[in-house]
Amino acid sequence: MPRRIEPEPDVVRRLGAIALALPDAREEDAWTGVRWRVRSKTFAHVMVAQEGYESAYRDITGDPEPRTVLTFHATGDELLALTHAGLPFYKPPWSGTIVGLVLDQETDWAEVAELITESFRLCAPQKLARLVD
Repeated sequence: MPRRIEPEPDVVRRLGAIALALPDAREEDAWTGVRWRVRSKTFAHVMVAQEGYESAYRDITGDPEPRTVLTFHATGDELLALTHAGLPFYKPPWSGTIVGLVLDQETDWAEVAELITESFRLCAPQKLARLVD
C-alpha cells in the first residue's frame, strides 16, 4: 500500500486561520489529514484522496490523481445547490449533510471561508453559533 499523503501545510494553515477564528473551535489530527471541531462535532476536515485508500471523492469521480479535499456540513438550499453544482463540489454518500470540495489553484478562498463558517454554525451549540453572526 502506498504511503498516506497528508495535505500541504500551507493549505492546513490557510484553513486553520479560517476555522480557528470561530468560537471554541479546535484543530486536531484526524485518521488522515486534519479536522476542526467544536465540542465533539467536526465542522471541517481536509485530507488527500489517493489511490490505495478508501475515498468517496475517488469512488464518485474515478479520478486516479491525488486530490486535496475538504468536507463540511451544509443544509437546505445551500446543500441542494452545492450537491448539484458538479466539480469541484461532490456529495459523499455517508452523510446527508456533508459536502466535499476539491481544493486546488482555482479555489475561491472567500467562498471556502463562508462554507466553513456556515458548517460551524450548523455544528456548534446555538450559544456559540450566535456569536458568529
